[in-house]
Amino acid sequence: LMKHEIIQMRRAGGGVIVNNASNAAHMTVPPLAAYSASKAAVLSLTRAAAREFLPEGVRINAISPGPVDTPMWATRPGETLEDRHRRMTAESPAGVVGSAEQIARTVLWLASPEAGYVAGHDLVVDGAMSS
Repeated sequence: LMKHEIIQMRRAGGGVIVNNASNAAHMTVPPLAAYSASKAAVLSLTRAAAREFLPEGVRINAISPGPVDTPMWATRPGETLEDRHRRMTAESPAGVVGSAEQIARTVLWLASPEAGYVAGHDLVVDGAMSS
């Protein structure tokens, strides 16, 4: 997908891409080894593409969200949605679970002119979970 975005952005004289990785790329999560590896690959590609295409006006970064209260975070067998929220909150060093709105605001900032000097960066948004 990024390949096609870059083609269009080069024609337009520039643009911004924010790739979606995961804090799992920064941690050992045994049952998620393949997922973690795929997100680490997204980060590597982000850094390489940022170096290659920044001179043409295409600025590329990534975000690595931690747990966010969305349907992707499935409940475990026998667990209610309330149980899931309590579990996710307890696992978070910040004592809260991220929201989709918080992640969206982070992406908007990375894509904004205010972050114009930020390129090739992975912004971890996980309430210190991967620290």
